[in-house]
Amino acid sequence: MHFITDNIGWKLLSLIAAFLIWANIASEPELTTILSAPVEYKNFPRGLEISSEIVETVDVETHGPAGQLRDLSAAHLAAIVDFSSVRAAGERTFTLTTAELNLPRGIQLIRIIPAQVRFKFEPGVTRTIPVQVPFAGKLPAGWKLASFGVAPATLTIAGPQSRVQAVTKAASDPFDLSQVSGDTKQKLSVYIGEPQVRFLEVPQVTVSIHVERTN
Repeated sequence: MHFITDNIGWKLLSLIAAFLIWANIASEPELTTILSAPVEYKNFPRGLEISSEIVETVDVETHGPAGQLRDLSAAHLAAIVDFSSVRAAGERTFTLTTAELNLPRGIQLIRIIPAQVRFKFEPGVTRTIPVQVPFAGKLPAGWKLASFGVAPATLTIAGPQSRVQAVTKAASDPFDLSQVSGDTKQKLSVYIGEPQVRFLEVPQVTVSIHVERTN
């Protein structure tokens, strides 16, 4: 019986503290809240890329004690989608449940909006495309543009197959001619209008122009 009476004071104090914590939680009002949770992905299939729109966040409606919901708001709540079952190109649907959210005990999941996410997977490919340089403004009077060069003249892009095939060229920022009074160079950034396609090199080119007098 010594194990019951040993340190009886501390044991009683611990029991009282546990009771007070339980009573505090039990007295809290039950609330419902809707939180925005980021969607995270794991086990991304090698050699495949998503060509459909990427789902970045979902709305999570939960119910539980007010204190736990406040803690949930401050915590890193995320919906984790596992791609380990994806092994070939095509469309796949994933249903989001409590398992994907890993909610703490005492929090009830009411719904996730949207409850399912659907993706189209395609082979990832690369392609080399030319860089087009637009010119802005006019050369000062007495000068004409004799020739110009772009280095590098092409850049390599990568992404989902259909998205990459739709991109035929890249464009640089405009080359301003209005302040040119002789041969000059400008380093310009390059962009493409397809957000799911990326450059494999630094998206910059150096444009050199050669001007001549008109008289």
